[in-house]
Order: sequence, then C-alpha cells, then structure tokens
Amino acid sequence: MFLGAFNDNFFKNALVILINYKAQQIMGIASSQMVALSGAIFILPFFLFSATSGQIADKFEKTKIISIIKFAEILIMTLAFVGLVFEQFPFLLLVLFLMGTHSAFFGPVKYSILPQHLKNEEMLAGNALIEAGTFLAILLGTICGGVLINLEAHANIIVSIGLLVVAILGFIMSRFVPKAPAVDSKIQINWNPVTPTLKVFQLAKQNSSVLFSIYSISWFWFFGAVMLSLFPIYCKEVLGAGASIVTLFLAIFSIGIGVGSLFCEKLTGKNVDLSLVVFGTLGMSLFSFDLFFVGQPNLVVPTAENYLNIAKFFESTASFRIVFDLLLLSLFSGFFIVPLYTLLQVRTQSEVRSRIIAANNVLNAVFMVLAAVLLMQLLKQKWSVPQVFLVLAMANLVFMGIVFFKEPEFLSSSLARLKMIFEKK
Repeated sequence: MFLGAFNDNFFKNALVILINYKAQQIMGIASSQMVALSGAIFILPFFLFSATSGQIADKFEKTKIISIIKFAEILIMTLAFVGLVFEQFPFLLLVLFLMGTHSAFFGPVKYSILPQHLKNEEMLAGNALIEAGTFLAILLGTICGGVLINLEAHANIIVSIGLLVVAILGFIMSRFVPKAPAVDSKIQINWNPVTPTLKVFQLAKQNSSVLFSIYSISWFWFFGAVMLSLFPIYCKEVLGAGASIVTLFLAIFSIGIGVGSLFCEKLTGKNVDLSLVVFGTLGMSLFSFDLFFVGQPNLVVPTAENYLNIAKFFESTASFRIVFDLLLLSLFSGFFIVPLYTLLQVRTQSEVRSRIIAANNVLNAVFMVLAAVLLMQLLKQKWSVPQVFLVLAMANLVFMGIVFFKEPEFLSSSLARLKMIFEKK
C-alpha cells in the first residue's frame, strides 16, 4: 500500500512539473489547463472501475489480486520509463490514467483484507497504520517527484528508474501478504460501472452507520482536497512564500494526520469510539477558523523573483501561529478519519465488504471533483484564501452536524466519553 501510494504521487508530481515547465501545450490544450486536467485524468478510473474492482475483490482470493495489481504496476512504470525518456506527454497522460486504474483496483482490497487478518480489537490500530502510511507516502512521493525531476542532469531517466524500482519492491512485498480467501466466489461480475454501484449503495442504506460513515469519509476527502489545493495559492498570494513553504505545509499536514491516526488507539483503547469523529470535526473547524482570523499576516514583503524561504518565513510570529493551526487541524483530521474507516469495515457484512468499500471510493472521487469545482468558482469570484478557510470551517460544521443529527450514535458516543472523563475527575 505504502509503495503504491508513494509511486502514485512520485509520478504525478514529476509529470505535473514537466508539463508546467517543459510543455507549451498538449493536444492543443495549454500546459496550465493540462495540469488541472491531469487530476481529473487520475480520478476518472475510480468512476469507471471501482464497482468492478469491488466485485473482483469479493469473488477471488485477495493475495492473488494484490500480486496481479502490483505486477501490472511494473508494466505501467515501464511505459512511464518510455514516455519520460522521450518526453511524450500525451503518452504520459495515458500512463497517469493507468496508474489511476491501478489504484482504483487496489483500494477495495487494501481495506477489505484487514478484517480477514485482524481481530475486531486490532482494527483501529490497523487502520491507523494504513492512514498514517498513506499520508506519509503522499508526502514522500510528492517531494521525491519534485526534487528528482528538477535535477539538472538525466532527471527523466533517474525518475524513471526510481518509479520502476518502487514498483518492483511493491510486487516483492505483495508476495509476503498472508492468504485471504474469497468471501463470495459465486458473484457474477457485472462490468457496467453504474448498476452494481447503485446496488451496493442500496445495501449500505440497510445499515445507517455504514452509510453515514461513507458520507463522512467522502467529506474528509472533500475537505482535504480543498486544503491541499489551497497551499500553493496561500503561500504565493497571501504569505509571499516560495515553494519550500508549500512543501513544509504539505509535510506538516501529512505528518499531523499520521500522528493523529496513530494516537487514536491510545485515546480510545482498542474499540471503535465515534466520539473521536465529533472531536475531530470540532478541531478541524476551530483551526480552519483561526487560519481565517490570521488573515494576511504582516510578513516581509517579497519581490516577484524573491519569495520568502523557510528562514525568512519564521522571522514573523504569525508564521508560528499558522504552522500551529495546520498541525492541529491535521492532527484532528487523523482523529476524524480512522474511526470512520474502522466502522465501515467492522459493520459491513464480509461477503459485500469490498463492494461497499468500492462504492465508498466512487463517492470519495465525486466529492473530490466537487471540491475542485467549488474552489475554482470561489477563486473565480475573487474570494481570498482566508475567506475560503472560513467557508470550509463553516461547511464542515454544517455537513457533519447533519450527519450527527441523522446518525445519533456519533453524539451518544461523545456524551458517553465526556461523562467518563468527568467521572474520572
């Protein structure tokens, strides 16, 4: 999982930088527009293939599926090698689509295999490792792609070799995954992406906690997509900071979610405690609000050619407040997401678990696309980045408030947690 997520972001970031700086236009589309479109190209397979991947994950033994997917990654990275060496950008966009397809097929397996190997009391810790590993892989892959593609000599070849090595390591690791038998070998696979997805959502509606977990997880990816998209704009236009600060913010956000994820078991023991989702929601909104109140801090004003580096950025006391807000916001995001994935796995029937997770992936993709569309509209209407932080904080409270009202278990868990805390005092 870690190596796959690493390679996704390693390749994506290297390709985006190449397109941005080396291609004037691709197939008649300006490079700036193609950078935005590349995100859609990567997400598209989740719409097309998630339903199929969920059926396959339930029908067949999972370690075979994992090995096939990881072997396919080696083939895809071989194509990437050819595309990067000869700088064939349309071909590389096809490779990006194939990497999205690889991830779409791997997603249902990586979550549905956990309950087959872990006891219920181990699920929280297992999901914490998955989430921490995912965001660490995103961080390291993004940094690696950005650094290596900017090397002066043989950058494309070095990146290509790196992608292939990581893919090969991923395949080797897949051979060590313990067997996970098929849960429903009688499934007749429906290749239509729409019908089985709708059918699975009907199944999810039979258990309200599962359904609202899917909604909440999708909202998490909406929130995260907006936040990550804002970092470059926030740094350049509000803080006057350079690319090193964008990387710093990405590192803080990823590490914060990872640490928050790993703390979940420490805070609640080994059982799923939905109070963490409520406290996570409040923390995410609180520190988003504070980023709005920071506004445009009185930092050293840079020139267009001389944006603030890390040393100059930290000359202002406001910088420490911004970093603190981002760290705590991401920490509470970790509290938010781990119990939700755990609940989704534990409360779902084993014979449909992969298909439920596949349906969740489809909705996640929908929410991420909506996040991109909303952000584009807000920025088009000349909303400032701090104002977007305010909208995000308020929307988080409203959306999750509706979820808590519709699924009372979230609030009842929180009240029980507060009662326990006060009784101890």
